[in-house]
Amino acid sequence: MARHLISTGSPFEKVAGYSRAVIDGDWCWVSGTTGYDYAAMKMPDSVSDQTRNAMNTIRKALAEGGFDISDVVRVVYYITDADMMDTVFPIVGSYFADIRPAATMVVCGLVKPEMKIEIEVTAKRRPISAFDEA
Repeated sequence: MARHLISTGSPFEKVAGYSRAVIDGDWCWVSGTTGYDYAAMKMPDSVSDQTRNAMNTIRKALAEGGFDISDVVRVVYYITDADMMDTVFPIVGSYFADIRPAATMVVCGLVKPEMKIEIEVTAKRRPISAFDEA
């Protein structure tokens, strides 16, 4: 299978020269995804809204490539304030509690002051078993 690039259509992708996700075989790497609301074309103020937006963008990119959120094996969270952890954990936990990918959370600065979180994931497509087909 040839390398396949996934785009959200964001102008940032062309300017910065990146893809939302890259698929190669059974692997999918989703770029660091901030909480930008592409429908409203703005960044929400709250870290909770930004987290939900980022996760929804990630889910869409995975789905476009034929992956599911349950295929995620690695996730890295970048937050701008350690106190945000208590807000972010329950939200991302609602997506990953049963999947439990390897995870890291880093406190750091992001490229724009309104950005409070950035999330990147790696997914590996699981083979369909006879049990899954039943």
